[in-house]
Amino acid sequence: MLLLWIVVLVVGIAWLAHRRTAPLPALGVVAVYLLAMGIFSHAPGWLLTVFWVLWLAVFVPVVLPDLRRKHFTAPMFSWFQKVLPPMSETERDAIDAGTVWWDGELFSGRPDWDKLLAYPKVQLTEEEQAFIDGPTEELCAMVSDWEIGQAMDLPPEAWAHMKEHGFFALIIPKEFGGKGFSAYAHSQVAMKLATRSGDLASTVMVPNSLGPAELLLHYGTDEQRNHYLPRLARGEDIPCFALTGPLAGSDAGAMPDTGVICKGQWQGEEVIGLRLTWEKRYITLGPVATLLGLAFKAYDPEHLLGEKEDLGISLALIPTDTPGVEIGRRHLPLGAAFMNGPNSGKDVFVPLSYLIGGQPMLGKGWMMLMNCLSVGRSISLPAVGTGAAKYTSLVTGQYAKVREQFNVPLSAFEGIQEALARIGGNAWLMDSARMLTANAVDLGEKPSVLSAILKYHLTERGRECIGHAMDVHGGKGIIMGPNNYLGRNWQGAPIFITVEGANILSRNLMIFGQGAIRCHPFVLKEMALAGREDKQQALLEFDALLLKHIGFAVSNAASTLILNLGFGHFERAPGNSLSQGYFRALNRQAAAFAMLADLSMMLLGGELKRRERLSARLGDVLSHMYLASAALKRYHDLGSPDHMSPLFRWAMEESLGHSERAMDEILGNFPNRVLGGLLRAVVFPFGRRHKGPSDKLDAEVAQVLGRSDTGRVARRLLSPAIGRRSGRRAATCHQLADYCISAAQEAANGAQEWSDQTGRRRACHRRCVAHRCIAGRRGTDTAYSRSRPSQGDRCG
Repeated sequence: MLLLWIVVLVVGIAWLAHRRTAPLPALGVVAVYLLAMGIFSHAPGWLLTVFWVLWLAVFVPVVLPDLRRKHFTAPMFSWFQKVLPPMSETERDAIDAGTVWWDGELFSGRPDWDKLLAYPKVQLTEEEQAFIDGPTEELCAMVSDWEIGQAMDLPPEAWAHMKEHGFFALIIPKEFGGKGFSAYAHSQVAMKLATRSGDLASTVMVPNSLGPAELLLHYGTDEQRNHYLPRLARGEDIPCFALTGPLAGSDAGAMPDTGVICKGQWQGEEVIGLRLTWEKRYITLGPVATLLGLAFKAYDPEHLLGEKEDLGISLALIPTDTPGVEIGRRHLPLGAAFMNGPNSGKDVFVPLSYLIGGQPMLGKGWMMLMNCLSVGRSISLPAVGTGAAKYTSLVTGQYAKVREQFNVPLSAFEGIQEALARIGGNAWLMDSARMLTANAVDLGEKPSVLSAILKYHLTERGRECIGHAMDVHGGKGIIMGPNNYLGRNWQGAPIFITVEGANILSRNLMIFGQGAIRCHPFVLKEMALAGREDKQQALLEFDALLLKHIGFAVSNAASTLILNLGFGHFERAPGNSLSQGYFRALNRQAAAFAMLADLSMMLLGGELKRRERLSARLGDVLSHMYLASAALKRYHDLGSPDHMSPLFRWAMEESLGHSERAMDEILGNFPNRVLGGLLRAVVFPFGRRHKGPSDKLDAEVAQVLGRSDTGRVARRLLSPAIGRRSGRRAATCHQLADYCISAAQEAANGAQEWSDQTGRRRACHRRCVAHRCIAGRRGTDTAYSRSRPSQGDRCG
């Protein structure tokens, strides 16, 4: 009986902490229970004494704040100031940039799912849809990825079409002559273009991402906006942005490029300006740009503007015809045809009016870049990665249905089904995350942490999909030519992994390194107090924050135990019978993640940012919880349809499985091994629950991509509306699949006709035509229904 009393006490305290009950009421409930235990349980006196001492150890600091501040908060404050990692100005700007959105909910350990589901659905306006169906479709029809690769440039008519129809001005407001499209429309356009040509998508993506237009919109002077934005909207100016250098890469803190404040001649007058010296490389659109956005470090050695000499990172807009600007030899990034190259300048004098935002924004360049990057990185590269995944899901699913080996379609082999499932499941999961994040931007957010998550995971998964597609296509995928619809995608995949922060850097340093501080409910505020000059006031505020932080940590630890023991089933969860379990699984993971993140920061302090593998795994947990949240949001926005079930379940099992595996690796490599073992008992009391999609689920998803009765479902869910009027091979995959599916149905449903020689030849002929089309022996514009079998096509 005594053991039962103790178990009820422990579970009761954990439940009160899980429910985040206020300290005094919780202590009151525990005191009443201890009194009852002393009266009715016959517990030994020494045990009751221990329990009451522990109770007093909590009660006294709660009710006596002065005593708490003197003997607990003040020492903690001093320790916190010592372990706080040194932070450079660029790191501080990066952390302060952007806003916290759903990532903050996940970091809280208790996401508000009703809040997520209440966000409006993404949708296009009539104007945006017309642009995608009209000019975007026409642009896709103008280009061939193979021909672009041979010419190493887009065709002139494509350049003219992009300028005429405002493809470089998707984000520029209408008052300046731009389209003023939503982030979702911008993402849809970029994704559609990526399914036609990565070079085409890159060319359109850069002016609408981090570059002069967005910087001018947020920080430019009225004069700069009125002058440059209409020119950019009309395509009279082609922009590029130069940050990356030969030695420092994209590390702005180590950037050697300088701008020295000095006096010089400008248009016949002596003015105060900047003498710029720089060397940049890997600049997209650099070889054809007429307007150069330049990042550099500004210095004022003569104190012409004030007492400060090192003014910090600054941004300027420089026409490329300015004397001294040098455009170097064009780069060839893995044979891709989009324009990319170096530029440089030595002692190039420009007036201060060339600074973006003018003199008031001098030295604020990194903050400007980080805020704009939070938006741009959420849209362009995720759209390209998703476009690649959706494209490969379409062509590979249909190819595997048509192509036979040993007289059996490839899609019937379990090994092929595994690859198809990863392609199709990833495509759906990536699209869900892309739409949710674009929606956040349209709601006014600047999701800096989520943009890093999307950039990393959607480009990585896009590369994975292309790799699986190449495996399924075999020899067809590696022989280059106009009929190879995968080869150039395979060549270009590493490019998107590298730009806007290499993925290895994003995963190991940025996602959790930035998210731990930016998204945590208390850490950023505590760090701000640690540097405040008024120590007394700082201590008072730190005391209040610390009390909340301790309650937050205890609550998350208790929630982890309570939810993993199965008590979460007694709490309401949104959704239907299928999704409720996934909501509860994410509740368990969010609580465990919040607990592990807090303990890691407490144990390691500033050392955490050098423990990159631990940081990466914590970032993996956060990332996959976000991807799972996006899948749940999309599933419910669409009304929880049954035909979506295989893709939805695959996305959830994939995300939850990766998240649990990352937590398992965290616990196995925790800084304190003893504590790691104890935490494992709390996080996984019954072992891991989600280990990834099962073989059966993989087979279901693979069937969605190629099976006759779900082929149209696959197209509606996955296909990216590839250029319908282009007549190219990838655009006719729908027709080819219909043709082959019809052949299969003819063979399967007509036993008598199959035994008949004429019917057998007709069905066999259809399949032979399909194989010849895939092999490139006939053009894709073949009218399948009108073709007649040649002698070589006759079967039996």
